[in-house]
Amino acid sequence: MSEPLQAQATRGVSPAALLVAGAFFMEFLDGTVIATALPDMAKTFGVEAVDLNIGISAYLITLAVLIPASGWIADRFGARTIFSIALAIFTVSSVFCGLATSAHSFVAMRILQGVGGALMVPVGRLAVLRTTPKHLLITAIATLTWPALIAPIIGPPLGGFITSVADWRWIFFINVPLGIIAIILALRIIPNIRDDERRPFGSARFSGDLNFDGQFGLCHGVTGR
Repeated sequence: MSEPLQAQATRGVSPAALLVAGAFFMEFLDGTVIATALPDMAKTFGVEAVDLNIGISAYLITLAVLIPASGWIADRFGARTIFSIALAIFTVSSVFCGLATSAHSFVAMRILQGVGGALMVPVGRLAVLRTTPKHLLITAIATLTWPALIAPIIGPPLGGFITSVADWRWIFFINVPLGIIAIILALRIIPNIRDDERRPFGSARFSGDLNFDGQFGLCHGVTGR
């Protein structure tokens, strides 16, 4: 981490923590934002609205399955590298979700979006917490937690609003400029920490990361329904 960022991290919430919190908000929002847009999406795809519930489930299940591996992947390839790649996957898949012409292609892109989301926030969280001074850990954790509380509440009404004033596709297209900005910022402020010691997937330290990230995934699955 650069000296200016380290100085800021010792005084308060670091820019990296704010960026990861914003990414976490975007990820959680996408878990619930389509709920009120399902009827319009169903008309576009020529299916029943209930058939598109799988689009929500596929996203959340992908998150739950892949989140546990995110810490191990970050330790091998670097937090900044994986976080930036995850943001890119999430952004590109958002474009294809918006361009989907059938329910099958939409669900496939939601799974890909879940891959990006599963790697994005847990990796960013690890980078922030491993570089945060001990006396600021509570502040950092609080900063990373608020999106989980707010996004599920904002998601459905926001999705309904966007659908009523524009088109349901903009629910996903709006992620594009946000994702590009986040990638640029990530390359500048997320530390590329990694574990030089190649730990096996089930190591004790990694198991602790699994436990923390698993709690986030469980919370996501419960609040996103």
